[in-house]
Order: sequence, then structure tokens, then C-alpha cells
Amino acid sequence: MSSTSTATTRPALRSLLPARGPAAALALGLLVFALAFAPEIGAAVHVWEGSTAYGHCFLVLPIALYLGWERRERIAATPIAPLPAAMLLALPVGLVWFLAERLGIMEGRQLAAMALLQLLFLAVLGWRMWWAMSVPLLYLFFLVPFGAFVTPYLQNFTADFVRVGLDVLGIPAYVDSFRIDIPEGSFVVAEACAGLRFLIASIAFGVLYAFIIYRSPSRRIAFIGVSILLPIVANGFRALGIVVLGHMLGSAEAAATDHVLYGWIFFSIVILLLIAAGMPFREDVGVGPVVTPLAPADRRLPSSGRLVGVAICAALLAALGPLTARALDRSVGTAPDITWPTLALPEGCEAAPPAPVPSLDGGAPGERAMTQHVTCGPDVLTVTLATLPPRSNPSELALAQRHVDGEDVAEDATLRPLSLPGITPATWRLVSTQNPALVTALTFWIDGKPAQAGLAGRATQALASIRGTASAPVLMAVGMKFDTRDIPDETGAAAVDAITRYLAVQTGLPQAISGIATPR
Repeated sequence: MSSTSTATTRPALRSLLPARGPAAALALGLLVFALAFAPEIGAAVHVWEGSTAYGHCFLVLPIALYLGWERRERIAATPIAPLPAAMLLALPVGLVWFLAERLGIMEGRQLAAMALLQLLFLAVLGWRMWWAMSVPLLYLFFLVPFGAFVTPYLQNFTADFVRVGLDVLGIPAYVDSFRIDIPEGSFVVAEACAGLRFLIASIAFGVLYAFIIYRSPSRRIAFIGVSILLPIVANGFRALGIVVLGHMLGSAEAAATDHVLYGWIFFSIVILLLIAAGMPFREDVGVGPVVTPLAPADRRLPSSGRLVGVAICAALLAALGPLTARALDRSVGTAPDITWPTLALPEGCEAAPPAPVPSLDGGAPGERAMTQHVTCGPDVLTVTLATLPPRSNPSELALAQRHVDGEDVAEDATLRPLSLPGITPATWRLVSTQNPALVTALTFWIDGKPAQAGLAGRATQALASIRGTASAPVLMAVGMKFDTRDIPDETGAAAVDAITRYLAVQTGLPQAISGIATPR
């Protein structure tokens, strides 16, 4: 048995030895690539370290190497024929990266960078070799911490699933958006309870399992589809189970104490069931690709100079976007100084003198910020005004906002619109965070006009960053912080009322902000 294994493995290894030239060319191209996209790599690693939803990303590279090793015979039997024409595809993909960078969408930048990495391998090794290595190469896309945008949809599904489940079980409940009230207490389907961490890990596992166990595309696609749907439904049962447990124990707080631990135990059971369900249909035993040894003509590799030239050209074309973006960033300049405007006060409120803030952590270089504390009876509001350089990247404005409203350090955050008819803008962004317990209403002025923290606002600021403008982005926030870890319902409602009262009297806000954004 061992002699057969050795006989089949050694030729493959011998065939791989002459590939040191392509490996050196790829290594050089990857070095240029890593230097160009260092911010994307660093941001991804930071998310892996700080988010339980993406901790599995540390395993992606070892898994990709294993998938490549499992296909070593097929790879060794595939000729290397550089495809320089593939480098031209770097231009449209690089444009996508540039648009994502100007819009401040890091996930878009990382996905485009990963696509450019695929083109580097394609240009240096050729189509046939890329196809032979496609499974491990495409698995590298799981290095990108993407998918957070589906969290609100997962929250909606989970809340609806719990509502229907409680109706079926006959447990009285009132469901308002993500809040679930039963006689024994209240539950909130927070971002951490949406099931994103289970979904992303399940998809990564499902793809790995499908390509190891199955050979036919239909079975692989079916299993990956099940690995997507199953954790979503399972998380609905998990949330329903916690609410039912609270009903049985007579205490919602007692049932929710270890809900994250319950989730991981439940998820582990789901993965085991997924493995057991897929095992009877396995195709890995006695089935494998037919490997034809390379003909002598195919064993000849292109010259090292050509390989290195293709690798360097492909990496430099991929780097055009980052080079252009960095050239624009060097012309950003500094934000205008803030002259604190005269802001109206509700009856019975007093304002302390405004004070400058040295820097909003994570904000853009050259930003300016000031705060003022407003006391309205027992309530103390913190009013923040911040300006950024006129040609700032939208991501800098988003980072400043996340620092002001506590999202950058909070364990959980709830976002919803706050309507304020009679003032401009009439709709503000209301953010409630837990640990720290903070309620904040905020809005932006971009290019001299009110804008929301969405794609439209990012697009406006992206255009300003490219063509230039004299009007600086302005962030205004009114918040109330509490000493507790969480915000009780009554306290949160009172904070929103106090913030609404303060903002309702700011009828002269457009003129005040205009003076800050474009100082005379």
C-alpha cells in the first residue's frame, strides 16, 4: 500500500520542482500586490481579531493550502502558459476598486483586491493552470470579512420567525420591529443575535465540505445551498427557544443570560447534522480526476524573464487604483476651524462654554471638533460639531460618526430614523448603543447640503473628493450618555425626548452650518 502511494506522489512532486521560476515570479508580483493593498490586508486582519463573526478567517489560508495539496497531481500535470492579455482585465476591476475606495466601502475594496489577485495568478500561470488551482484560489475570497450588510435582513427574519413560532405555541407576545415582549419580560433581536457569525462560518464550511466530499457540480451547489439556508432557519429556532425558555422560567433575563453560549452549542449541533446529512451522498471514495502526465513539450516552462515581466506588469496595473487614490489623498488639506454658532436652547436649559476636542479617534487628518454640554434639568446633552477637509474620503466621515455615536466600541447598536418636522434636515439618524450606554442623534452636511449616512451621501462626498469643493463636510451630533452598561427602556425613551426637544428649536441650523462649512 505504501509503495503505491509513494509511486503516485513522487512523480507529482518531481513535476512541481521545475515550477520554481513561476513561483519566484508570483512571489515578486505578490510582494508588489501586498504593498499596494496593505490597507485592505490590515483592515481585514483587524476585523478577524475583533469580531467573533470572522474569527474563522484565520483558518482560510491553511485550508486553501490543503485544498491545493489535495489537487497536487492535477496541478503538476497542467502546463504553465502565461496569459498576458488577462492583465487588461485589471483595468475595469481596478476601476471598481477605485469607486469602492472613493465611496469608503472597505468590503468593496477588499473584494476587488481579491479579484485582482486572481488575475495576477491567471496572467502568470495561464488559464489551464488557474483552472486547476481554482478551488483553493477562489476559497481565498473567504479571507474578506464581507456580509455585514445582510444583518438587518437576518434580524427581520429572526423576529418574524419568533413571532410566528410564538403564535403557533400560543404564547402571548407583542412584536415591534426587533423587540419582543412577553408577560415574563422583553427580548431584543440585536445585531449579535441575527446569526451572521453562524451564517458566514457555515458557508465557509459548506464550501470546503462540498469540494472535498463531492465531485458533481449539482451536489456541490445543493450542499452549499443547504449550508446557507440551514443556519438562518436554525438561528430562528435558537431565538424562539430562548424566548420560550424565558416563558417557562418566568424570567426573560435568566433565559437570555448565556444566549451566545447557547448559540454556539446549537450551531455545533447543526454543523454535525449537516455533515451527517451530506455523508450518504459522498462521492470522494473511488472517484478522482484522471491525471495525464505532461508531454515533454508541455514540461518546458516559459523563460523566467517573461514570467517576472508578466507578474510585475500585472501587479502594477492592479496598483493603479491605490496609486491614484493616494495621489488624491495628498491633496486633501485640512478642515476649517470651527467658530461655535449661536444655537437655540429649549426653555429651562443652560449651555456650558464650548470646548475644542483634539481629535476624533480614527477620523481624518486635519479634522476639527468641538463639544458643548447642555443641561436641561436632570438631563445632560453633549452637542458635537466636527469638520473634515473638503476632499476627505467618505470613510473618514463614517469613522468620525462611529466614534461620536459609540459604534466603534459598542457591543451592540440599534439604528433608526428620527423625524423632526419643522427643522432642516427633517430626518436624523438615531443610534442607541449598549456598553457604552449612549443615545445619539446625528446628521451630516456634505457639499453645503444636508445628507444622510447612506450610499447617496457617500457618492456626494466621493465626487467632492475627486473634483474638489470649497465646502467642508460637517457632522453634528446630540447625545446623552449613561453610567450603566445597558439603557433601560424608560431611560432610552426619555433621552430621545430630551434630544428631540433640543433639536426642535434649532430652526436656524442651515445658516449656522453653512458658516462652519464655508467660513468667510
